[in-house]
Amino acid sequence: MVTYRPFGHTGVRISSLTLGAMNFGQRGNPDHEDGVRIIHRALDEGINAIDTADVYSGGESEEIVGKALAGGRRDDVFLATKFHGQVGDNPQHRGNSRRWIVRAVDNSLRRLRTDWIDLYQAHRPEPETDFDETLGALSDLVRQGKIRYIGTSTFDPSAIVEGQWIAQRRGRERVVSEQPPYSILARGIEREVLPVAQRYGLAVIPWSPLAGGWLSGRYHSGLTAPISGRAERLPARFDPTLPANAAKLTAVDELAALADEAGISLIHLAIAFVLEHPAITSAIIGPRTLAHLESQLGAAKVTLSEDVLARIDAIVPPGTTLNPADAGYQPPWLSDPAYRRGGGSSARRIGVAS
Repeated sequence: MVTYRPFGHTGVRISSLTLGAMNFGQRGNPDHEDGVRIIHRALDEGINAIDTADVYSGGESEEIVGKALAGGRRDDVFLATKFHGQVGDNPQHRGNSRRWIVRAVDNSLRRLRTDWIDLYQAHRPEPETDFDETLGALSDLVRQGKIRYIGTSTFDPSAIVEGQWIAQRRGRERVVSEQPPYSILARGIEREVLPVAQRYGLAVIPWSPLAGGWLSGRYHSGLTAPISGRAERLPARFDPTLPANAAKLTAVDELAALADEAGISLIHLAIAFVLEHPAITSAIIGPRTLAHLESQLGAAKVTLSEDVLARIDAIVPPGTTLNPADAGYQPPWLSDPAYRRGGGSSARRIGVAS
């Protein structure tokens, strides 16, 4: 059975495992009825939090979640979804602007077959949009009863602090949670994001505790090619011939041996590690099949010894992300040369609260 933890300072308690729905739909498991069965199984095991997004399979994930919660199960679920990424072919159907948010939330409510969303999250930062614009729109949605709480995903610590400052100075609803990437192989958030979250009393619900499948038991030394469709689409994160990914393979071999010594699966070791950090509220698991779900459920019952945790630290030191591509977000001023070429253009592209 899962345990239940405080969701920041909201008074809400959610399960230590959150069911992530990214793999439901055409980009993962296209069988809607199978997706419904997986969701029902998770709920039956005590998981009371589900996380999805409007961009997951173009809204299909939200539709599957809506089907699963129809018929009386909605009231007992802490339901989270996200906006930001482009939905469909229209380039205007994206972003963190008020104009898109007020449309996106209604689309999500319709697909989810619900009158309210418990946690509505900005899926990624958007520096060219003033954060106050985003929080103003979200605050209105809270007052309208369409959403209960506001969250962010993969925000830098400075942006997290900015959100708290804006809420205080501008009278906006406060961001209450952050959803960052976190695993044994990607520990960068331990440097600032987690301490900042603790300082401001934010819930933290990290994604990818299995490092995109690297800690699922399928990866091992000697691998020479990607082993999934997602791996083929994202070679920077999964191509085993790249030095950063080769370092991940080495670490995975050592972690697999450690899990064997500890008498647990690598999957349980990986998820239990994430749950051990005192800043973590709930780890998002993203099964594609019922077997995947079953392999991950037991991790909530695992407690890692100090010796095991110290040996993990020796394999991947605290605060270390072996491959920077696994950080989930790179600010445009690092990836886009236009932000580094002088003049006024880059400054105008970045929304700065005054």
